[in-house]
Amino acid sequence: MGETERRGACLICGADLVYFQEAKEMTCVFCGKRELSHASCKDGHYVCDACHARKGIEAVMRECRTTKSRNPIEIMQKIMADPYIYMHGPEHHVMAGAALLAAYHNSGGEVDLDWALAEMKERGGQVPGGVCGFWGCCGAGVSTGIYMSIITKATPLSGKSWGLSNRMTSRALNAIGEIGGPRCCKRDTFTAVKEAVQMTKEELGIEMELPEKIECGFHVENQQCLRGKCPYHPKEDATRAMSRS
Repeated sequence: MGETERRGACLICGADLVYFQEAKEMTCVFCGKRELSHASCKDGHYVCDACHARKGIEAVMRECRTTKSRNPIEIMQKIMADPYIYMHGPEHHVMAGAALLAAYHNSGGEVDLDWALAEMKERGGQVPGGVCGFWGCCGAGVSTGIYMSIITKATPLSGKSWGLSNRMTSRALNAIGEIGGPRCCKRDTFTAVKEAVQMTKEELGIEMELPEKIECGFHVENQQCLRGKCPYHPKEDATRAMSRS
């Protein structure tokens, strides 16, 4: 995996990505699918969400089916080290909820994990890349709502579980929004999952684990990193960043 790929740039040439206010018709370099998109690299290369996320989602499913961890942050950090998990991308929209499902199951939560992970893959895979900016709802936050919907078996006609699922998404998005942008799929996923762990304990009585401190090891790969303003940036680097500001 080349350095430019790990930095969230174009998977074809390594050029920076550009975003458009109005969607344009694009053709995926890998599969040939034609669709409207708000993004390409500055040289015009386009990779659809399905091709971008496919191998990464396979890594997510593989780890979440087998892990014994009760700590969803720990689960995600292991997954994030896989070379097919890019710095940014729609694979995070499945990862957040899948890690929560695995940790919930390992913490005594009653859920058919194989069924739940399949649902998470199907539902989370429908959340497009870039919705954090274009729709105002980060996919990692939505993923926590999907997680809550799955474990409570919510439907559009449900009562309490319908409310819990929407409140979960709202709570995660609020925490993500309070930190501010630009987007960082790692930061936003950590934030959303942390909120989900807390809400699961409060509402369902299932206590998962969280690390005493969440420290991001991917900040050097993010060209838009908030550095000292990010709660997960390594302390020594954050101190240096603040001293330069």
